[in-house]
Amino acid sequence: MSSSTTKTQRPAKATTVIALCFATIAFDGFDLVVYGTIVPSLLAYEPWSMTPQQTGLIGGYALFGMLIGGLLVGYLTDILGRRRVMIAGVAFFSLLMIACAVAPNAELFGLFRFLAGIGLGGVIPTAIALTIEYSAPGRRNFNNALMFSGYGLGGVAAALAAIVLLQHVGFRGLLAIGGLPLILIVPILWRFLPESPAFLATHGKHAEAAILRERYGLTAPAAAPSSTSGEAKPRSARFSQLLQGRWLLATILFTVAGIAGQTLIYGLNTWLPQLMVLAGYSLTSSLTFLLTVNFGAIAGALISSRLADRFGARLVTALSFVTSAISLTLMGTGIAGGATMYLLLAFVGFGSVGAQILLNGFVGTYYPDVSRASALGITLGLGRLGAIFAITGGGWLIAANVGTFTNFIILALAAVTGLAALLIVPRHRGTSANPTREMKRETERETV
Repeated sequence: MSSSTTKTQRPAKATTVIALCFATIAFDGFDLVVYGTIVPSLLAYEPWSMTPQQTGLIGGYALFGMLIGGLLVGYLTDILGRRRVMIAGVAFFSLLMIACAVAPNAELFGLFRFLAGIGLGGVIPTAIALTIEYSAPGRRNFNNALMFSGYGLGGVAAALAAIVLLQHVGFRGLLAIGGLPLILIVPILWRFLPESPAFLATHGKHAEAAILRERYGLTAPAAAPSSTSGEAKPRSARFSQLLQGRWLLATILFTVAGIAGQTLIYGLNTWLPQLMVLAGYSLTSSLTFLLTVNFGAIAGALISSRLADRFGARLVTALSFVTSAISLTLMGTGIAGGATMYLLLAFVGFGSVGAQILLNGFVGTYYPDVSRASALGITLGLGRLGAIFAITGGGWLIAANVGTFTNFIILALAAVTGLAALLIVPRHRGTSANPTREMKRETERETV
């Protein structure tokens, strides 16, 4: 662990952790959206002669890597700690983004995208888990959305970079920007990012965990009902808890909702520019539409997360899915144009990226501290199946020329599926497993 987390005695705030995770997640958003902005360029790049199907498959490789990274993260954070996993993941995906930028052929480009996805897949659930752990219970949804708004900001930066730089530096130059965290973020994480107190406590480092909790004004989590001693559960027991009883049902339903949410996000951010080009818009106008989606995601997530802390994550996340479904259906009918189209796109951004951010917060506050990273790894990791379907399936749909209405209705159906899964997630029944509302009542007086 960095000496800054144990030796420095000056007061610390959760905003430090949130800011570090925000900066990291911003590059995940950049990586997602930048691929969508370069799809037309990849299709026009004669040396590689790529088809829409091949472009979709290569986009899916990164998501398959993220699936693997997400599933591994629970085990890795139990062994290495959340701090080390996050730093290693950022460094790894940064190096691979540089490799993508210099790939000599489409085959190696796809391989490097896959490997970069493994790093990203481990970083995202770790950042969410750290943000939630270092936040006061009554602000966890908001702080998570504030942190994850970096995802939307990264998307905005990718769209703006494409508008300004694509014609000058090409798709390789835009991909190279994704390697900047290696020099901009990793050194700062190494110096300032603290370890998870829950990880330290479960490995017998109670004194270090207590120091961190005191420095950051955190309260020790209540013991689980099954805990009869101060000894930590073995890793296998903590993981298996997610696959038993109502935890198993909740994990399955959260995963289904995650698949639906990521189908929306990746379907839109990867294929929206190309869909709009096919609909007769210029590439610049199509990139502006993508920009609008991500602005809507940022604003909507911050507003809705405040409501989630007040009224519960389930209700507000459900409303986000509903908003997305209605907006996509209206877009599919073709009746929207001009300012109305931009308004609908902003609502879609709120209802897709916003819903996924709220869903991540819901998962993070639903499970106990010791199993939070594993739960997020499973739901986000398997949720990548939706992203893979969206990217690869989108290529086939465009090649099949099924029409704008069908494309948008398929995305709307994904939102409806996410809504249905979310509504039947079992409610907590008076356990000490950190239900959001119980924690909020107990710690109403706490602030970040």
